[in-house]
Amino acid sequence: MNDLLGPSAVAQLRTSLAGAADQPVWPALEEAGGRLEPLALRARAGLLATALMEDLNGGYERAAAVFRSTLADDGFTGWILWPVGEAAVTLALQDGSQRAFDDALALLAELTPRMSSEFAIRRLLIQDLDRALDAIRGWTAHPDEHVRRLASEGTRPYLPWAVRVPGIVARPAATLPILDDLYLDESETVRRSVANHLNDLSRHDAAETVATAERWRKASGDRAAWVTRHGLRTLVKKADPDALATLGFSSGAVAVSAPQLDHSVVRLPGELGFAVELRNDAAEPARVALDYVVHYVKANGSLAPKVFKLAVADLAPGEVRRFRKKHGFRQMTTRVHYAGRHSVQVQANGTLSPHAGFDVLL
Repeated sequence: MNDLLGPSAVAQLRTSLAGAADQPVWPALEEAGGRLEPLALRARAGLLATALMEDLNGGYERAAAVFRSTLADDGFTGWILWPVGEAAVTLALQDGSQRAFDDALALLAELTPRMSSEFAIRRLLIQDLDRALDAIRGWTAHPDEHVRRLASEGTRPYLPWAVRVPGIVARPAATLPILDDLYLDESETVRRSVANHLNDLSRHDAAETVATAERWRKASGDRAAWVTRHGLRTLVKKADPDALATLGFSSGAVAVSAPQLDHSVVRLPGELGFAVELRNDAAEPARVALDYVVHYVKANGSLAPKVFKLAVADLAPGEVRRFRKKHGFRQMTTRVHYAGRHSVQVQANGTLSPHAGFDVLL
């Protein structure tokens, strides 16, 4: 990922800028291109943004004019626009005027069809949340789907890689008007962003999240159903009763057996196979959200649960159904495995099965 802002990308950025800005040399940018190692991607964007501002040697108006002119070059696209957006926002905030603030928002919308400005926009949201949200809501009717996605993605409470916006975390409902405008958007990319945004909101306000999903579910069609289902996924994994009810999962008597393991030992890299039986003891049909929980051993020997999706099933009264799953174990940058006694459970509409223990060997 770091090489997305590597020497060749910086060379393209210099070429694009030189052709549009009547400024043939960009010495600070060239020098920064030689100092990218061993920086991670975000740090590279910051380094290049600083170099851009040094080479531009002017205020926000000059930078905005240069960047808009450079949009005429088709090569001015992709990850090289991350430092461009960061430089523009920094200069707008240094300017301090509302005119520069508003124009920076507009510029980020212009850049976004080439590369999303979802990271750069965060500092404008921090500076003046209400003013920024007023402008951003207008993007929900923009003809370009990338700009409409920016309205949702750029305002997410927990956007990956991005700085937090304290005002959004403190006021989860502040972005709901934007989501209300977009949850039925014709673009799947936009709808996926809305669902992820709603899922973010559930971390702080489960009741508001479920109430919003309830409103959306009343809209007919597959779009609303998919967005609400995906937006409530974390609450479903947490067995939130209101989220389960909203998605039509039964509250009746559903029994789930302890997982039956194929092996009692897993050696990395390897996999654990298991089977489980689900029974509907109610007199009515039951719709069941079936998940499984792996209790991983941590470095200190304690256990940390992680929930995974298994299936969604509709069972007739008295029906018994068997499900099988294989779960992989391998070392990853996002999950380090430790040797020790692990366990797995299955969760059916919030009802947890007994544990089934197994050993992991490295």
